Amino acid sequence: MNKKVLIGIVVVIVVVGYLMFSNKPTEQVPQPVETTEAPAPAEVTVTLSQQNDSGESGTATMMEVDGKVKVMLNLTGALPEGVEQPAHIHMGKCPDVGEVKYPLTSPVSGVSETMLDVTLDQLKSELPLAINVHKSSEEASVYVSCGDITF
Repeated sequence: MNKKVLIGIVVVIVVVGYLMFSNKPTEQVPQPVETTEAPAPAEVTVTLSQQNDSGESGTATMMEVDGKVKVMLNLTGALPEGVEQPAHIHMGKCPDVGEVKYPLTSPVSGVSETMLDVTLDQLKSELPLAINVHKSSEEASVYVSCGDITF
């Protein structure tokens, strides 16, 4: 064989070997897709501000327990002694909430606890929502505190 042909064959073998054993991928590796919406946190606290000069404010703590949401209301201020105060999660935002989405156990002396058959992620998908407390069953049209649910 002539020297030029031999050199040509060696060059081809080197180039093919380099391409076969190089660490360069021959196809693009798919990158993980980032989601823009984060899941709801494990616990959410809603600040309930007084309405209609009621003097009543407080918090609603919502946490997920076994796939359900536990809502704990804790009101302070001018609470009527021993009076049930209807409370609900309403559609919309404070102060002009819409229809009732989820009824809550009426707080007595400012405290109640309710288990809702929904998840925090489901509540997040239904926003805007607000928690509203009424003066009493007899005066349900008078709102004493309200807080927007945010995640």
